[in-house]
Amino acid sequence: MHFRTVDIPTPDGAADAYAACPKEDGRYPGVLLYMDIIGLRPVIKEMVAELASHGYYVLAPNIFYRHGRAPVVEVPDLSRTEEREAFLGQVFPMMESHTADKAVRDAGSYLDFLAQQPQVRNGKAGVTGYCLGGMLALRTAAAYPERVGAVGSFHAGHLVTDAQDSPHRVVGQITARLHLGHAENDASMTPEEVATLNKALNEAGVDYTSEIYPGTVHGFTMADTAAFNPAAMERHWNRLLSLLSGTRPTG
Repeated sequence: MHFRTVDIPTPDGAADAYAACPKEDGRYPGVLLYMDIIGLRPVIKEMVAELASHGYYVLAPNIFYRHGRAPVVEVPDLSRTEEREAFLGQVFPMMESHTADKAVRDAGSYLDFLAQQPQVRNGKAGVTGYCLGGMLALRTAAAYPERVGAVGSFHAGHLVTDAQDSPHRVVGQITARLHLGHAENDASMTPEEVATLNKALNEAGVDYTSEIYPGTVHGFTMADTAAFNPAAMERHWNRLLSLLSGTRPTG
């Protein structure tokens, strides 16, 4: 596996990112992987490498690059309540400052970088995201329908809000195939909100699947947190790889 840290040019500065692809010479479908709110760290590196090993060029940007290079905030022992709460107190303001406009602008830069890599095939990219990144994946697909062919969103929160730019209000712009993997117990995405999102997707005619992953809580794919669920993680890989296989060019 070729793995490196790269800088992605954006209108607001350079975004540091993980990038990986197979060692074998060739060109591979590009995949944009959005981190969770905790940030770029070893577990995200492992996920990037795992996905790349299946024949993809994977790019995982530090979405908080405006606040510094990763790790923007040193990650403590998140199993300790006091340390976890103090950490979240530092990163929540960064999340709140990452507006929809900034997210869409950044996404264009990330997709441009992917398309410019010599190891990346022509064609639509895949996008996957976790937690906050799951929301960003939807926004990316809605903003760039001509450039995104498949989207995975896992334990994403706040996809249905009262805001005019709520993610569920822009799904009508999505032309990609979509898989939503929701946590069974997630205060940031209640069953009522999942139903509202599904209704919006149905009305928009989006090609999607929406699943509740049993026995899970928010963050179930993250192996360095107490939320990690190995069975749900395996289901996530099965769903994501099946979804992304459709981004491969034929012939």
